[in-house]
Amino acid sequence: MTLASGRSHIAIPGPSVMPDAVLQAMHRPAPDIYDPELLTMVEGIIPDLRYVAQTEHHVAIYICNGHGTWEASLSNVVAPGETVLVPTCGRFGHGWADIARGLGAKVEILEHGRQTPIDPERVRQALLADKGLEIKAILAVHVDTSSSVRSDIMALRRVLEETGHPALLMADCVASMGCDVYRMDAWGADVTVTASQKGLMTPPGLGFVFFNERAAEVQRAMPRVSRYWDWQGRANPEWFYQYFGGTAPTHHLYGLRAALDMIRAEGMDAIWARHERLAGAIWTAVEHWGEDGPMRLNIAERSQRSHAVTALSLGKGQGDRLRAWCRDVAGVTLGIGLGVEDPEDPTASGYFRIGHMGHVNAHMVLGLLGVMEAGLSALDIPHKPGGVAAAAQALAVR
Repeated sequence: MTLASGRSHIAIPGPSVMPDAVLQAMHRPAPDIYDPELLTMVEGIIPDLRYVAQTEHHVAIYICNGHGTWEASLSNVVAPGETVLVPTCGRFGHGWADIARGLGAKVEILEHGRQTPIDPERVRQALLADKGLEIKAILAVHVDTSSSVRSDIMALRRVLEETGHPALLMADCVASMGCDVYRMDAWGADVTVTASQKGLMTPPGLGFVFFNERAAEVQRAMPRVSRYWDWQGRANPEWFYQYFGGTAPTHHLYGLRAALDMIRAEGMDAIWARHERLAGAIWTAVEHWGEDGPMRLNIAERSQRSHAVTALSLGKGQGDRLRAWCRDVAGVTLGIGLGVEDPEDPTASGYFRIGHMGHVNAHMVLGLLGVMEAGLSALDIPHKPGGVAAAAQALAVR
């Protein structure tokens, strides 16, 4: 017997749940891409994207995923042979570093493992050791989706100011944008990258690169920039097609417009508070279950955890068993573990992730936790019963 009939719930860390309003906005015939109405809509999208990133500076829109924004951002400010510093806390820091290598950059890795955020003091020492000022940029992942660790971007800006180093500060906010507090201008990031499929509640396929005047000056001094990745035309278009380097991604834009309307209506402060409260309920349940069993959160300190995604472990093979039960029996899909597989048996992962980003509320969170607790019992995985009740109490506190 299955209990999965009916509307399923996807609780992976992106693509996230798409609101009905987004789906309905996209369900329409292809438009005339030269219609002034489309131009007006896009011109209205730009200030709303700035609002989400908390910036007054430029935004360039790309038809790509988050990996594409990595390449777009680097192509505008880092030339072959130049050096980037990458403090890594999981798989996605290494992914951005690999894109840099592919573009011919020299990459210095500051490995932090998977359970701690970026250490600003280690970055400080790396900058002080760079006597020739060869480091062109710091590539910092705000929230690494694989490990669920959240790093302090503003602390990295302080280190740059205190050392007097001219490197650009570039932040990957693919997982965190619209979920975890992020303030591009106030925190001093020069470049910010994100994508449409997580906190922005739109299907994968749109990437966004925000950049300030300091980064724009660096870009103007570049020996060359790929025509497609060049952000100048996209951020300051003379013709409509320059926004996208060609034909507009019309239906993604309709969906994004609807998502941004929802974001504006709720407000960023309320959105951040909602994600914090719901994440705390999930952590409470997991910590409760783990009192009498193997379940453990990947990040020990609450202040260092993302409010968008939670990575956890359950013992070798057990994570896969629980995910399969939740999906096949109860219709809830949990995320796979990333970058933590057992090298001797990569099919028997004990790690998995819970996505709680974007269009998510209390009953969705309590529902997925209830399914998880049922799965733990059905599979005879040791745990302390009552995690859902503990989560409910966490949400009930005023």
